[in-house]
Amino acid sequence: MTKTIEGDFSATTARFSIVVTRFNEFIVESLLKGAVDALKRHGVNDANVTVVRVPGAFEMPVVAKKIAESGAADAIIALGAVIRGATAHFEYVAGECAGGLSAVARETGVPVAFGVLTTDTIEQAIERAGTKAGNKGAEAAVTALEMVSLLRSL
Repeated sequence: MTKTIEGDFSATTARFSIVVTRFNEFIVESLLKGAVDALKRHGVNDANVTVVRVPGAFEMPVVAKKIAESGAADAIIALGAVIRGATAHFEYVAGECAGGLSAVARETGVPVAFGVLTTDTIEQAIERAGTKAGNKGAEAAVTALEMVSLLRSL
């Protein structure tokens, strides 16, 4: 039989840093509540969760890298909302955020769960922050928890 290695949600002693944008705060706060609630429901102690606020999504990678390199977190949860406007600004911000966070994970070995909404409309963002489409903050937190467990088992 083939050996399978996968994570579970038992990494309750892990330390998590949640990097949260202040931009589009009315949406991002719902993502944050969902992430914190998901971690608590899986047994993570409040003392093992640190929230770090940044101005916007563009600034997330440098902060995530600093956290990862410091050893302060076993996983990082990135939460934000980039909503398309009438200019090309969306593509630059969303692309740099996603690419930068991905690079942090690759370069440091610290998992970065991507809970940054990239939507066309405010309505789509609201749906993903706890209404029709679930809460993407909670999903990112569960992903981080599973990744810590997986990496510990490798």
